[in-house]
Amino acid sequence: MSKTIIFFYGLILLTTNLLSIAQSNEPLLTNVDNRKALLLDGSWSFIVDPYKVGYKDSKRYNFHEYVNPRENFAEYEFLETNTLEVPGDWNSQKNELFFYEGTVWYQRKFTKEKIANHHYSLYFGAVNYKADVFLNGKKIGSHEGGFTPFNFDITDYLISGENYLVVAVNNERKESHVPTLKTDWWNYGGITRSVKLIELPSVHVRNFKLQLDKDNNKTLYGWLQLNLPLVKDVEISIPELNVVQQIKTNNKGIADIKINANPVLWSPQNPKLYEIQIAVDENILKDHIGFRTIETTEDEILLNGKPIFLKGISIHEETPDHGGRVVSKEQGRQLLLWAKELNCNYVRLAHYPHNEDMVRLADEMGLLVWSEIPVYWDIEFDNDTTYLLAERMLTEMINRDQNRASVVIWSMANETPQTKSRTIFLNKLIKKTREMDKDRLISAALHRVGYDAETNTKIIEDELADFVDILSVNNYCGWYGSTRDTACYDLKWARAFNKPMIMSEFGGGAKQGYHASKDHRWSEEFQAEIYRQHIIMFENIPFLAGISPWILKDFRSPARMLPGVQDYWNRKGLISEKGIRKEAFFVLQDYYNSYNK
Repeated sequence: MSKTIIFFYGLILLTTNLLSIAQSNEPLLTNVDNRKALLLDGSWSFIVDPYKVGYKDSKRYNFHEYVNPRENFAEYEFLETNTLEVPGDWNSQKNELFFYEGTVWYQRKFTKEKIANHHYSLYFGAVNYKADVFLNGKKIGSHEGGFTPFNFDITDYLISGENYLVVAVNNERKESHVPTLKTDWWNYGGITRSVKLIELPSVHVRNFKLQLDKDNNKTLYGWLQLNLPLVKDVEISIPELNVVQQIKTNNKGIADIKINANPVLWSPQNPKLYEIQIAVDENILKDHIGFRTIETTEDEILLNGKPIFLKGISIHEETPDHGGRVVSKEQGRQLLLWAKELNCNYVRLAHYPHNEDMVRLADEMGLLVWSEIPVYWDIEFDNDTTYLLAERMLTEMINRDQNRASVVIWSMANETPQTKSRTIFLNKLIKKTREMDKDRLISAALHRVGYDAETNTKIIEDELADFVDILSVNNYCGWYGSTRDTACYDLKWARAFNKPMIMSEFGGGAKQGYHASKDHRWSEEFQAEIYRQHIIMFENIPFLAGISPWILKDFRSPARMLPGVQDYWNRKGLISEKGIRKEAFFVLQDYYNSYNK
């Protein structure tokens, strides 16, 4: 085969991949919790398909079509007695699927009366990792990425009466995926968040943003976009602030918003939210939004113009009392209540966007949020398709949560190598973020830093730090190594960039209930001593503006295999998988309680 043919074949393949990403689903519909919807959660029938026979063009395996195998020759059937709960992952629901990575077909029927001149959108909170969606025997679209929402306009596919919905879910890991082949959390497969059939008027607000002007705290500004390119009158009101304002969209269906108001500013001490009403014709879309500013100086983070130290904790989206994805608002609330019990004012939601319930709860509970996309470790930074996947995850995260006052940091990545291609890749994401949202801070968790042995000083010099607002570093002094490094007490920090620092991770593992001296690894005392060392070390960092220790609770990980200790759990949690607090929990709680800078 000639080089020319190979080149054009590669170009065609790349173009096909890029188009599949760009065309797989329609622009995101936001604020779905406040729209009329039919909830499609509950028991779904399923078929495990390790050989992917359901994708074959064969009547025997057309999983997306309803076939009665007793009347037609078919080698499949969705049984009502063989079900998985949605939302949920298959790994924690079925013992035989605990390690399974592959394709599972989900199926359910639902009844809906179709109303003329209404639009219908099928909305998924998240599916891990790839979803192919079929309605009444026809494919309506695909989505790739396991932690962000997506939706399809199904107006032309929906019928009045009974509808037949099938979703093929595949969670296979691949080098080109985001995240890539290896992570340090469980690859939970399935329809992991709620599914909704959204009923919409023919003309409606698809997306909007409303924020406080950081240069003038008596001005709210933003924009809104309709689903159609129409010139339309829109009314915005904030009853508690006596605001009623008329605006008009342009011929693209977009309008700028500028409102004079004097809101009480949102903060952890007073998480004030205002009801916002947006009226198009007779239809009103509501939301509850808080208003605040977030900025940095050379050494500090400023909330509403005043310094704040981020007293945080990192959290994985795993249930409070066992393994598996968080599937309810109550489970998410429990995780955040534990953070509040620690005296936190901030949570790092790692290493991917969590359920929308989490950030809405953080709004209500007064917890600042770091939200992150799963650009994790060594993904394919030279791959254009991989970049587009990461950028789409970023835009879906920002579009979903851009009105959440609690979200103050967008994170681009975690522990990535210091390479030219990595820096170019992440800087493109940073530029995209600043185009979409100039009202929040940008960071990325770094982990490789310089070290001056003579002065026992770690130096933040990664060139990526030049592009972010906050220097964030993961530091495991005292844990990774043959023995605990007592130099943690005296470890100093320096920086090549005059920006505030968050220690985005630190900590060590402990098996809850194992007690020994502070020199015995895996004991609660060993873990607690690591925390005490770091607390002393923090006094050596004058530009430290926050911390988010790793991690709130033990979580599932295939990489943590030590029998009798880990058993596929990462044991760095301050709380066990059974909800029992370890000694280090109280060390951190006391530190936060006494912190008075």
